[in-house]
Amino acid sequence: MFGYVRPPLQDLSAEETARFRRMYCGLCHTLGERYGQAARCILNYDFTYLAILLAPPEEGACSESRCAVKGFRKNTYRISDAAMALAADESVILAYWQLRDGVADHDWLHGLKYRSLSTVLEPAYKKAAALRPEYDALVRHQLQLLDKLEQENCDSIDRAADAFAMLLSGAAQEVDDPVRRRVLEQLLYHLGRWVYLMDAADDLKKDAASGNYNPLALRYGLTEGNWTAEARSEFAATLDHSIHMMTTAYELWDFGVWTPILETTLYIGLFRVGKAVLDGTFRPRRRGDERKISKKVEETT
Repeated sequence: MFGYVRPPLQDLSAEETARFRRMYCGLCHTLGERYGQAARCILNYDFTYLAILLAPPEEGACSESRCAVKGFRKNTYRISDAAMALAADESVILAYWQLRDGVADHDWLHGLKYRSLSTVLEPAYKKAAALRPEYDALVRHQLQLLDKLEQENCDSIDRAADAFAMLLSGAAQEVDDPVRRRVLEQLLYHLGRWVYLMDAADDLKKDAASGNYNPLALRYGLTEGNWTAEARSEFAATLDHSIHMMTTAYELWDFGVWTPILETTLYIGLFRVGKAVLDGTFRPRRRGDERKISKKVEETT
């Protein structure tokens, strides 16, 4: 994943921030338990939201342990369950193929970090792929389709975004309840489309400099990665439509205790991130960002 889906801390209460942290730390523990310590390096906010969407409407049991990342202080985390195991398995598969895509998109030198990380993650990936073969096959197929579109220099942002959106939509394929599965498929599809378009917008200048494929530059005829006023307005409307479709699906299901986190993110956070990317002020996630979650909880408890 890419880091564009993140908790809008300034709009969440301390209680909801703490709940998000427990899921974040719970997913970290689940990754470690299922795949070893190295797999914990893929943990991010995007995968935490995947775990939240797949989770039951109640939070479930929690436990405590000391965390080396947080100075060996006691840390409360959500105990692993079937939904978290599914999120962890799918996260490993997504992370591995994202790294392999990074290898393909760069020359030998600039692709070295992606190659090294994918090698470290490969044992975990093989185990996850064996556990979730259908999802692994879907991810590989959609990325091959996306690669074909890139090779063709396809100027359709809908075709390119759809290839990635289908990949994320498939993360709901093992949900038992057919209504809930359909809701999650639609929500994740439009979230995937939004994430793909966000990444393309964020990389406009970099892709213009490197000559890499970027569907937005082709679709809107942009030069040197610079938006025209008309293109920016049209693209912003496309992003807003994706969020509208996400919220339409979201409203069809009761997400229980996760409702405040999801509503704040969908109705406020995504718009804020989109504006930052278009304004050129978006800042990628850094290690210290997780400490902000802990600090906010500690200050209000």
